[in-house]
Amino acid sequence: MSADEKVAKELVETLRDGRDGFASAAERLRDDRPEVAATMQRLSEQRAGFARDIVAMGHDYGDDVDEGGTAAAALHRGWIALKDAVTGDDPSGVLGAAATGEDHAVSEYEKALEADLSDGFRSVVRQQHAAVVTARDEVKALQQAG
Repeated sequence: MSADEKVAKELVETLRDGRDGFASAAERLRDDRPEVAATMQRLSEQRAGFARDIVAMGHDYGDDVDEGGTAAAALHRGWIALKDAVTGDDPSGVLGAAATGEDHAVSEYEKALEADLSDGFRSVVRQQHAAVVTARDEVKALQQAG
C-alpha cells in the first residue's frame, strides 16, 4: 500500500467522523442555537466534500480508499459515542465535543503531512489542513462565546 493510499484511508475516516459529528451537533443545537447549528451543518458538508475529493483522487490513481478504516479510527468513533452519551443536548457540551473532534482532525492532518506523499496529494492535504485549522478555530470561538 502506498503512503498516499494509507494516509487517504485514515483521512477519509477522520473526515467521515467529522461529517457525522457536525451533523449530530447541528441537529442537537437546531432549537437552542440555530445560528450555531447552521455553522455545524456547513462544516459537516465541508467534511463530506473533502472526503469525496480524496476518494475521487484515490480512484484516479487506482487506489481504493473508500473501504473500512483503521482500529484507531474505530476507537476514536467509540470515544465520540461515549462523549455524546455524556454531553446530551447541552450546547456547551456539544460544542466541547466538536472542539475535541476538531483537535483530533487537525492532528490527523498534521500527521498526514509528515508522510512521504506525492506532490499532488500533498497539495490537497495542505489545502484541506488549512481549512480544518480554520474550522477548529471557529468552533473554539463559538465554544468560548458560550
